[in-house]
Amino acid sequence: MSTSGPADSYRAAASFAHVVAARDEELDLDLAALTISQAEYPDLDLRAYVLKLDAMGDTLKGRLEGQHNPYAIIGALNTYLFDELGFQGNADEYFDPRNSFLNDVLDRRLGIPITLCTVYMELGRRIGFPFCGVGLPGHFVVKCAEPYSEIFVDPFSRGAILSADDCAQRVTQVSNGQVAFQEHFLSSVTKKQILARILNNLKGVYLSTQQYTKALVIVQFLLTLSPWALPEIRDRGMIRSYLRDYAEGLSDLQTYIQYSPSADDADVVRHNIDSLKRIVGH
Repeated sequence: MSTSGPADSYRAAASFAHVVAARDEELDLDLAALTISQAEYPDLDLRAYVLKLDAMGDTLKGRLEGQHNPYAIIGALNTYLFDELGFQGNADEYFDPRNSFLNDVLDRRLGIPITLCTVYMELGRRIGFPFCGVGLPGHFVVKCAEPYSEIFVDPFSRGAILSADDCAQRVTQVSNGQVAFQEHFLSSVTKKQILARILNNLKGVYLSTQQYTKALVIVQFLLTLSPWALPEIRDRGMIRSYLRDYAEGLSDLQTYIQYSPSADDADVVRHNIDSLKRIVGH
């Protein structure tokens, strides 16, 4: 994977901020997702990958002219994407960060539910048959837009068509029975919520592998989407302290505790604040 420096990260964050400034309904999901990739690949040619999706959409359009049956459209999309092009879920290396970068997903034809759903949604948009994202706990699927919104599709499972009951079973399986299914799980999510989910996946990977510099960049992207997301401010403070940016880390943790004085982790955060004050004092 490419290595980017602080200046590259700043440019990527600025580019992301520009793209996501649009209203959600006007937001280009493919472009925004590719802009996330610039945090890792600063010289990435965004237009080349948008054109790649355009070409895939054109191929599908030629096969679906005059077709309006949703099941036929989904079947043709599945045949093209999974049988012909070989896209698949990367179950063996699920936590490989490349699964979250849309350019890598398009090149390697491997991804996780959220990014395969992004490809699926973008192809649907290009053929005039839009899909909406559905953020099930622990899994991500798509559903057809009205009037077919009770048809759910799981691109991670090669485009399997699901019912609402199937989605409930997915939640039970993924959570090992720990999460009780609720009807609102089937609601559509916004494009910005999709981007936040991609970013949270990356953040989790980088924190688990102690790649704190990369995790910090991702948290900055998340704060671009929600500037007052207090858990992200807290996490930014902790990451900054890991990177020995003690003064900025202290500032973030103090902001968090100021606005969340009764949070479940308030005592732990206050202990970290005291530790950072001693370090900054020295």
